[in-house]
Amino acid sequence: MKTTQRLDKILAHMGYGSRSEIKRLVKMKAVVVNGKPVSDSGLQVNPYEDRIEVDGETVVYKEFIYLMMNKPDGVISATEDNRDRTVIDLLEEKFRHFDPFPVGRLDKDTEGLLLLTNDGKLSHNLLSPRKHVPKMYFAEVQGLVNERDRAVFEAGVTLDDGYVTMPAKLSILSLDEREAGGLSRIELTIMEGKFHQVKRMFEAVGKKVLYLKRMSMGALLLDEHLEPGQYRELTEDERQSLQAEPS
Repeated sequence: MKTTQRLDKILAHMGYGSRSEIKRLVKMKAVVVNGKPVSDSGLQVNPYEDRIEVDGETVVYKEFIYLMMNKPDGVISATEDNRDRTVIDLLEEKFRHFDPFPVGRLDKDTEGLLLLTNDGKLSHNLLSPRKHVPKMYFAEVQGLVNERDRAVFEAGVTLDDGYVTMPAKLSILSLDEREAGGLSRIELTIMEGKFHQVKRMFEAVGKKVLYLKRMSMGALLLDEHLEPGQYRELTEDERQSLQAEPS
């Protein structure tokens, strides 16, 4: 980690404006480092050790941000889109200026745990097929899921394009035979993230996913207090648990 950076780069990263706007703040004596107003916006400072203030407000520097979101139905997992609202559109400006991106994708109609960060290394570690990071989903499925389905999932499911999935753990939570065709509530843990994978796995055994929600990714569990569309920063313990995922 670099020990020093340009002051204007630090403040721009923290959302205090463009380089030119920060230069104006410096001219107005609104930027103070270690108790002294600065005259050079290009001053080299250590954001972790030097005390930086803007208009009397202490700057608490963060290189990376880590947000847990309970993604709602109808919102896409992307940084921008010309038609639909994205998960980035749900964020406050104080987080958007860090340029976070979703780690992996959830379908537009899928809810649940989504991690947003600007930490590219962590994202790569969580998404790389070689890492085998487990992802657990809750689903409501049309049809009665049975032991044969569980055995097929544990052996690997052949999808419609011929791809054979890695072994997956399928747990049957409840079966309701009163619904037309039957309704199953299940939990499914997969180790990869192919396009529409959970839905396609159930289609391969003649069933249809009606509702899908991701509950966990690696050691990170969805906060049950987050309503759809809500988000929060990860705790230090949660962040450390993700950093500790196999590399």
